[in-house]
This record gives sequence, C-alpha cells and structure tokens, in this order.
Amino acid sequence: MAPSFKGLKSIEVIQVPIPEGCNVIVGQAHFIKTLEDIYEALVSSVPGIKFGLAFCEASGKRLIRYEGNDKELVEKAIEAAKKIAAGHIFIIYLRNAWPINVLNALKHVPEVVRILAATANPLQVIVAETDQGRGVIGVVDGYTPLGVETEKDIEERRRFLREIGYKKG
Repeated sequence: MAPSFKGLKSIEVIQVPIPEGCNVIVGQAHFIKTLEDIYEALVSSVPGIKFGLAFCEASGKRLIRYEGNDKELVEKAIEAAKKIAAGHIFIIYLRNAWPINVLNALKHVPEVVRILAATANPLQVIVAETDQGRGVIGVVDGYTPLGVETEKDIEERRRFLREIGYKKG
C-alpha cells in the first residue's frame, strides 16, 4: 500500500545563508519565553559572543520574534526565519563563539525541544507545507562524504583538535 500524504501541499528546500566567520544553529522550541531564555544561555556561555536570534511563533499573533546583541546577525536571523516560516522554529547566528561552546546550555533551556543543526557548512532546511501550516522535516548539513579517513587523515584530525585547544597532549 502506498503511503498517504493527504493534506500535504508541498515540500520546499530552503537555503540558509551563513555569513563568513559565522555559525548557525537551527532548532525547535515551544513557547514565547524561549527568546529570553536562549539569550541568557548564550551570553552566559561565552564572554564576547555576538549573535542574532529569531523565533517563529506558532499561535497567537504568530510573529517572528527576535533578540540578539549584533544588529547584522539579528537581521540575518529574521530573514532566515521568514524564509523557513515554520512554527516554533528558531535560528541563531553566532560570531565569536562556536556551537560547541553553547549547545549544552541551549539543550538545558526548558523550552528547547530539539536542535536540528549547528554548523558553518552550507545548510538547507527541508520544509513541508500542509493545509494547517509549515513544519521542518529535516536539514541537509554540508555535503555527502567522499570516502573513509586514512591513517594520515586520523593523524591530521587529532593534531587539529590539539592545535585549536580542544584536546591536550
């Protein structure tokens, strides 16, 4: 029996632009309080972090809500949220920090349901539209692998992690 997609209007691939020197985090949350709690989690995690945050409200006024401490990144987040336009999705653009520096704090924000992507790679968000609205069904983060790492690649990976201070020895 073929699957039924009653009510499905379309599936769209949204390219999320990532400015040079930035990372982006896309996730899903469930309440308007999300904005202020994510703001606090970010500024508490990394001194000097710059970011813009936008959240697609799914009920009530259904506005794109926003916060941040960098005007350019706030504008980027709003524009990306407009393109995605799916309920309860948030997008964060980061500068002067890496996702690894803030992900645990974000995961502990009570309103955060899930993190879909945290990357500086080219990013696409796959959005389904139904009679009710729009929802994110997945992401494409970066490119398809070209092979399996060699012993030389393993050495390079391990050396790189030590050079940037994420591993000792």
